[in-house]
Amino acid sequence: MNKRVINKKVKYILITSLICAMLFSGCKKKESNNENAKKDDIIILYTNDVHCGIEDDIGYAGLVAYKEMAMEKTPYVTLVDCGDAIQGDYIGMVFDGEYIVDIMNEVGYDLAILGNHEFDYGMEQLKKIIDKSTAQYLSCNIEYKGKNESAVKDVKPYEIIEYGDVSVAYIGVATPETITKCTPTYFMEDGEFVYDFNGGSGEEFYGVVQKYVDECEAQNADYIILLTHLGDANESSPFTSTELVGGIEGVDVVLDAHSHSTVSCRVLKDKAGEEVLVSSTGTKLDNIGQLVITAEGNIYTGLVDFYEYKDEDISQFIADIKSEYEEEMEKKVAYSDITLSCSDEDGIRLVRNRETTIGNFCADAYRVVAGADIGMVNGGGVRADLAAGDITYADLTAVHPFGNTLCMAKVSGQEIADILEIGATNTLNIQSENGLATGENGSFMSVSGLKYTIDTSVDSSVVFDENGLFIEVAGERRVKDIMILNKDGEYEPIDLNGEYTLASHNYLLKEQGSGATFFDDNEFIIEEGMVDYQMLITYLTEYLNGNLVEKYSKVEGRITVE
Repeated sequence: MNKRVINKKVKYILITSLICAMLFSGCKKKESNNENAKKDDIIILYTNDVHCGIEDDIGYAGLVAYKEMAMEKTPYVTLVDCGDAIQGDYIGMVFDGEYIVDIMNEVGYDLAILGNHEFDYGMEQLKKIIDKSTAQYLSCNIEYKGKNESAVKDVKPYEIIEYGDVSVAYIGVATPETITKCTPTYFMEDGEFVYDFNGGSGEEFYGVVQKYVDECEAQNADYIILLTHLGDANESSPFTSTELVGGIEGVDVVLDAHSHSTVSCRVLKDKAGEEVLVSSTGTKLDNIGQLVITAEGNIYTGLVDFYEYKDEDISQFIADIKSEYEEEMEKKVAYSDITLSCSDEDGIRLVRNRETTIGNFCADAYRVVAGADIGMVNGGGVRADLAAGDITYADLTAVHPFGNTLCMAKVSGQEIADILEIGATNTLNIQSENGLATGENGSFMSVSGLKYTIDTSVDSSVVFDENGLFIEVAGERRVKDIMILNKDGEYEPIDLNGEYTLASHNYLLKEQGSGATFFDDNEFIIEEGMVDYQMLITYLTEYLNGNLVEKYSKVEGRITVE
């Protein structure tokens, strides 16, 4: 008989801080003695949104030590990850996520699901990652409709694990936002989308998940756990974990990810009015999640936010990997016959007040990789030169060190004019004086796919509020003659009422960087793509064939200051 029918009342625990190693054995907020753990208890340890934080907070070495301690109490221990593990720092980038998979294999993950950032290195690499992983990847809502080999052919919708005479079903759920929070072209073949995340509507999405819940029930699973990469952010509606719970029935627990929320235990009602527990660990191993199904059939979730012990073998394994990737950071990924510089020949920084070759290169990367009409990058985001000779990973991460993510939005011509006006606020007709740059502004925009003129005889009339956020351009504009590169490769005047696609980073388009408040309600085609330095690498290696050509030997007249 199904144990979920016997134990209709689900008990839960809400624990936000544990100061010693422990297993849950009661439903009151207290520290429990490890000796209370029973050999028939099932313990599921869970992580999410680690984002390459292999040694942050508890770290993987702490996770393994905790897992080993749990295994001393019960043989029924399973370790799962809810996505976004392989992207977020240099160690993920230099080997396209494979170093992280090596570490996760050593840690001993049993199951994992695909977060949107698992797709950041492209479909061919995703297939390699899935093949390399010793964990079984799960996702019930990804479909492939193309004619070639699917990159996710070895991803299963669910896995049922037997623990003695108790069976637990784990169903993977990927966010339908993946297409916009990665690079849309990755999901296409011959210009058509061939990967579908069943996100046409909330009802369609919930229906797909319900189908697999019902299938697991038909196989007499005693407990059903969803491993989801959905989050609880309003902007993800209707594809949040909270909305999913309300749209389905038959699930006991949801272990969530994506929004980096720290949730020890949230109790929600499903479509049938039954209680469902939802938990999420935050990000970068701030916490270890622990779900316990007791021998009596009670269910507990909670978070471990401190664990002092570290597994020495994993610590050494990570140290060895780090030494390898630090060597990889200095390996050649491209070559240049020319120097791309933020400064002029006298060493005076110009990237914040004039067109530069390095600014053009970065703006081109945004536009070309995203497939946008226009690319933009603010001068404050370009932090280093690319010297002639071998170009390494370290060189490219120095150019874009902040780890922003590629975004692309539909914008109006007027919004283009406004952001250029913000960037031109401080520009002077002279670029330097007494050996120092003049009129600098971190919001000065290097551009791709357009050109414009700044008339310094006109005083800036941009109005900001007390927090530096844009209100309006109150008078005559400094930025004039904005020209857009059309499909025929010719420049034509911008249509202020027209619609264009703009590629930049999340700081500018989503976080009101440079005070730009007017992108908040725009439609995003790419909400959260690859990390900025990975985008530079992709542009250089895949679009420029690993060599900076004469295109960047001098500026092109994209920005005229008069």
